[in-house]
Amino acid sequence: MSAETRTIAVDYLARVEGEGSLTLVLEDGRAKEARLSIFEPPRFFEAFLRGRGYAEAPDITSRICGICPVAYITSACRAMEDALGIELGPELRALRRLLYCGEWIESHALHVFLLHAPDFLGYPDAIAMARDHRDWVAKGLAIKKAGNAIVALLGGREIHPVNTRVGGFYSAPSRADLECLLPELRAGRERARACLSWMATLPCPELERPYEFVALRSDDVYAIAEGRLVSSGGLDIEVRDYDAHFVEEHVSWSTALRSRIHGSGSYLCGPLARFNLSFDRLLPEVQDAARAAGLAVPCRNPFRSLLVRLVEILQVFEESIRIIEAYAPPLAPFVAPRAVRAGKGYGGSEAPRGFLYHRYTLDAEGTILDAKIVPPTSQNQLSIEEDLCALSPSLASLPLREATARAEQAVRNHDPCISCATHFLTLRVEEAPR
Repeated sequence: MSAETRTIAVDYLARVEGEGSLTLVLEDGRAKEARLSIFEPPRFFEAFLRGRGYAEAPDITSRICGICPVAYITSACRAMEDALGIELGPELRALRRLLYCGEWIESHALHVFLLHAPDFLGYPDAIAMARDHRDWVAKGLAIKKAGNAIVALLGGREIHPVNTRVGGFYSAPSRADLECLLPELRAGRERARACLSWMATLPCPELERPYEFVALRSDDVYAIAEGRLVSSGGLDIEVRDYDAHFVEEHVSWSTALRSRIHGSGSYLCGPLARFNLSFDRLLPEVQDAARAAGLAVPCRNPFRSLLVRLVEILQVFEESIRIIEAYAPPLAPFVAPRAVRAGKGYGGSEAPRGFLYHRYTLDAEGTILDAKIVPPTSQNQLSIEEDLCALSPSLASLPLREATARAEQAVRNHDPCISCATHFLTLRVEEAPR
């Protein structure tokens, strides 16, 4: 008897920072092929960084993403500081971490409450969800607002901050300025705790995946802006050694590069990776909240990332409050290089969606000769396709509408970008003659 072939195709992925589509080819109920096709034209950021001064890199790369500009700023700054031998003191490092905490709050809240939670409750969008769960959506928006306030104060504005620079900031806030944030942050912390408890009761699809997790890990804190790059497969390297262990590749159906570990295969970065690799670095009260929500290490269900993002929101609320309470303004808002010099610099940080790598080559005048940027979305692209393959038996048995919704939800687990997470358009199912 010939095999039954079924093709599930999303012809056009609307608002994916460009254009893309999804195709699943099923044979006898199992995935024969999965393609997350991105056909957006290249954006050439790495190319037009060449010839620009080292100080321009943070501002230019922040324009890559309007949702996580701080991640691009931080990775670019760390790479340039590495190249120029700049060491930040504890006060500036704390301010940089606080700025990053603000971005994690606003980005995670946007994804959790407006883009992902409706999937678990069966709503087409957050507006429809708000008709029945207005209070929870309002809590989510208030949480996001608290994150926006941190970024606006430290960065000069909420989107594409302008107060950041290589070596620190153009100006540092006073203690009084930061203390004005505390009431909203303390309220946000309690909202996040309540939302985690509520969302832990939502129905969650079953799926276990044998990911190799990759994330930064620090000796004493939950890694965000610095650390060593580690994996659940035993990798433990400095960020500067990234290129020796990871490779990017083209596939015929996508203009986006995909990443693999040399000698291995796909890997996953992002909240689930950080949670599994650094659970012991979460604050004790946050660990307790995670356990109360039913989370434990190892957690290999990508659908549980909804809860893990809330755990991370709670973590950075706690950290933001502690940083502000202990804040002493730095003697100077930035550290200047002793001398501009030729060399290479490497930087990495944990964007909300995962590890973000920057590498730059400078000449003796500090002009950028070469740039490499590897965002978390490209690193997770192969794992997203493999998730869909793993889901294929259940997708094959579902009616068209339900199969479409579950496939969308599986992609949104990884929040590949704000526009990608919005919605898919037409889903076409083809069945070959038996």
